[in-house]
Amino acid sequence: MTTSDKLAGVTIRRLEERDLPAADTILRQAFGTFLGLPDPMDFMGDGDYVRTRWAAEPGAALAAEVDGDLVGTNFVTRWGSVGFFGPLTVAPSVWNRGVARSLLDATMAIFEEWGVRHRGLYTFGHSPKHIVLYQGYGFWPRFLTPVMSKPPSPRRSDWTAFSALPDREEGLAAAAAVTGSVFAGLDVRREIAAVLDQGLGETVLVREGNDLAAFGVCHAGPGTEAGGGRCYVKFGAARAGRQAGERFARLLDACEDFAASQGAATIVAGVSAGRRNAYRQLLARGYRPDFIGVTLHQPDADAYHHPDAYVLDDWR
Repeated sequence: MTTSDKLAGVTIRRLEERDLPAADTILRQAFGTFLGLPDPMDFMGDGDYVRTRWAAEPGAALAAEVDGDLVGTNFVTRWGSVGFFGPLTVAPSVWNRGVARSLLDATMAIFEEWGVRHRGLYTFGHSPKHIVLYQGYGFWPRFLTPVMSKPPSPRRSDWTAFSALPDREEGLAAAAAVTGSVFAGLDVRREIAAVLDQGLGETVLVREGNDLAAFGVCHAGPGTEAGGGRCYVKFGAARAGRQAGERFARLLDACEDFAASQGAATIVAGVSAGRRNAYRQLLARGYRPDFIGVTLHQPDADAYHHPDAYVLDDWR
């Protein structure tokens, strides 16, 4: 796919493997500059968003060029009926030249092709520039979303590693049934497969008799979205119903147990404040916000961001 924005001189194409080192540099420079780091390249340390997300779905990674040079990227993610994008990053040298809008135009085309039911993103709540940009594409700010952390404590927890399952297809179907109980069509099998295929960590499974009660997709260590010394729960969900809160508590135990088993000094999880029952469980366990962003939604609706949804994610 190739399109051009004649006003800004921007060309959009698919991100290729040869672009990944430059894309990683742009991401760090963009976020590090915006956040005012003394050395922008220190952003994320030894964590990695670019290679992991490109490998998970290369066809949904976008590159922006100006005069043949890579100047921006965006990663579009499909979780079944839900789609979100990011990180969308542009090299500081070409900020305010229409690069982000060109990437967003191509992103909207991908969403249309996929036919996702609900779309969203995570951004800086204190940046009017970002909020106004995304509102122009029909995304509306709805929920504060803290990214929270604490030192993990090994807990007496009964969980199974997805990688140890004799029938992984059955395990993937069970995970899709859990997410589907929370929101019709929500499906993160892509994330489970990425963790397994790329060796990023583990998906922890919590059972209730013969059924899957909850699961958590965990990144751990350098070269993942967690980074060295950290375990990041990229997604976690408990099966909906009257016992969802108890299932979620068992999932948190399992994630902490896994994090401790990996020698992580910190476990990290994001949660929408709209899912306030899940948020309160994290607070009660000693999780504290590292930073707080906001999720923007299209349409302007809750989707699975409501008190009865026991879900961990942040759409970063």
